[in-house]
Amino acid sequence: MTDQHRAVAIVPARDMDASEAFYRRLGFVVAADYGDYRILEDGRGGHIHLNATPGWPAKIEDNALGLYLYVEDVDAAADRVRELIIGAGPEIKPWGTYEFAVSDPNGALVRVGRVIE
Repeated sequence: MTDQHRAVAIVPARDMDASEAFYRRLGFVVAADYGDYRILEDGRGGHIHLNATPGWPAKIEDNALGLYLYVEDVDAAADRVRELIIGAGPEIKPWGTYEFAVSDPNGALVRVGRVIE
């Protein structure tokens, strides 16, 4: 991956501080803070941009956004957000990944996993 070729999610954030704290638990740190727009990175090429969107979505459960974060150590990531995991925890999926899912403070589904080799 190069700086010229990558995809970055721009994630709506009702509460910037709560969203930042959530993604910090998954290994991200603030690389740049522009007030209503924060750029987070994980030091391995992963980036998430938080965009302040007060009042959106009107109901958290209506957020259709989803992210997939690929990590090397799924179990370590799960340990950092254990009480937020949806379902039983990390598990092997039929599509060939070992993963778990959580919701961010804005209701976005965040799957964290790795491809099984």
